[in-house]
Amino acid sequence: MAKGYVAKIRSLVGHTPIIMNTAGGILLNSNGQVLLNLRTDTHNWSLPGGYLEYGETYAQACVREYKEDSGIDVEIVNLLKIFDQGETRYPNGDIAQTITALYHVRQIGGQPLQAKTDETVRVAYFDFDDLPPLLNQQTADMLAYANQKLTK
Repeated sequence: MAKGYVAKIRSLVGHTPIIMNTAGGILLNSNGQVLLNLRTDTHNWSLPGGYLEYGETYAQACVREYKEDSGIDVEIVNLLKIFDQGETRYPNGDIAQTITALYHVRQIGGQPLQAKTDETVRVAYFDFDDLPPLLNQQTADMLAYANQKLTK
């Protein structure tokens, strides 16, 4: 039951609020800007990352989701922090409290997406003090934390 875990859970519980484990990564370019992806579902920006599939570690999910969301292959530098105060409301009515492992990551291959995918409209680098509309408060909290820890 590796792939499709979230879909399976949602088929059982519908739109009932659930707790989900997620992983995301902070990738900085040489100018200290952070890579974000414009989501197809909510039409706002988030860190590349996503839900763990059954049997995955947070680190494995971060690497897999980063590639899916951005086109970039990454390796984990280190765990920055666990964020457990986050709620995401999706346009389809799903609600999830997200527990997110935030990693500092380094690019080891791949290229930023050049075309829209099922999950990402586009990717772009942003200055921490000039961010676009974000997915949720947890995303804002993670970016503020990363800015403090990685760029100061």
